[in-house]
Amino acid sequence: MKKIEAVIKPFKLDEVKEALHEVGLQGLTVIEAKGFGRQKGHTELYRGAEYVVDFLPKVKIEVLCDDAMAERAVEAIIGAARTGRIGDGKIFVTALEEVVRIRTGERGELAL
Repeated sequence: MKKIEAVIKPFKLDEVKEALHEVGLQGLTVIEAKGFGRQKGHTELYRGAEYVVDFLPKVKIEVLCDDAMAERAVEAIIGAARTGRIGDGKIFVTALEEVVRIRTGERGELAL
């Protein structure tokens, strides 16, 4: 089993959600986040004063899937989230030791 975490631009969320649904993934978790990578924020002008915006709005998506589905999920996220500009985000894939569905007590891939 794999956990896929993707940090993307907020306006790409709907496209990524649809792409994941098309490859057969049912559930995902979305967390609003702020951060920066290589773009290191930017400066803005407000009422004549310039200030630095260090942390840019991002969305973090978490998806759990079986090993066979992981690569298709990653490719779906890449295809839907890519703009070709700096700040498109990152995808992290990690192995899961155990998943437990609280309601039924199911474990492993049955709990996905």
